[in-house]
Amino acid sequence: MLDTTVDAEVLAEAVRLACRAPSLHNSQPWRWVTHGDRLDLYLDSTRAVHGDRSAREALISCGAVLDHLRVATAAAGWTAEIERFPDAAHPEHLATIGFSESERVTAVQRYRASAILTRHTDRLPFLAPANWAPFESVLRNQVEDPVRLYVLADELRSTLAEASQIAESLRLYDASYHAELNWWTAPFEVSDGIPQSALISAAESDRVDIGRTFPVTHNRERRLEVGDDHSKVLLLSTAGDDPADALACGEALSTLLLECAMVGLATCPVSHLTEVPAGRALLAGLVGADDLPQILVRVGGTPALEKPPAPTPRRPLVDVLQVKGLTAGSN
Repeated sequence: MLDTTVDAEVLAEAVRLACRAPSLHNSQPWRWVTHGDRLDLYLDSTRAVHGDRSAREALISCGAVLDHLRVATAAAGWTAEIERFPDAAHPEHLATIGFSESERVTAVQRYRASAILTRHTDRLPFLAPANWAPFESVLRNQVEDPVRLYVLADELRSTLAEASQIAESLRLYDASYHAELNWWTAPFEVSDGIPQSALISAAESDRVDIGRTFPVTHNRERRLEVGDDHSKVLLLSTAGDDPADALACGEALSTLLLECAMVGLATCPVSHLTEVPAGRALLAGLVGADDLPQILVRVGGTPALEKPPAPTPRRPLVDVLQVKGLTAGSN
């Protein structure tokens, strides 16, 4: 029994901040429930993308929101004590979180939580990341078992680009895939999905050789001073492919994205390559390991003084957080 109880309003705000985590097509496949001094995270299978039949990518998304929650509560003065998959009979119950009061909150913890608000998925071409070698060491120290981090060599870029094109061509005539992609990128105001402003034009897409092909927009061509993409490409992989591996990968993804945001680097998770068996096999061959590739991330710089985009939408708190059988306050 914990001696202290986190305030309900603090917990609600931590959940609100955590839900800024990235998810496949901004589908936000998570659900939170509070029980006094306990918070539970569930996979909301009704939010899973139909093409994600095993829910692997939904679980990665839930891992990211779980780590975001840990970061948010740490900045509020609470240590999250996480038990993953607490009920084998209910695999959708992903985590139970208790809280203990921290002795102090560090400046780094506050800075990391603020990075949740500055991080966004950037699909435009990147500059090469500055001071990469020392920062790569930081990332490697932050990503822990069972997740492994690979930084793919620049000379593999053309092979990665070919693999990206192969993954897209395998779905060229998959009508259900394209219908769903159109659904999540529809040009109307909603609380989920990818807004038109976050998509790229055909000309911009031609300058990014490793990325999913989304429905094109009529946005003016941006970031012309960058030219083609010069990002570093990172791969997160695991030895296994069960739900615990996917959840852990999502937590590692959150860590990676926030560390990049803290030093001003832009990021773009890339998942279309690992959605098809051929893509996963090719990536495994590139790193020369028996690991199962889970997700790629492009990391790079952006021009100085570039105006940040508007935040992508998120579902209202009342839709994702249930408090003791009631619903949380509105957004």
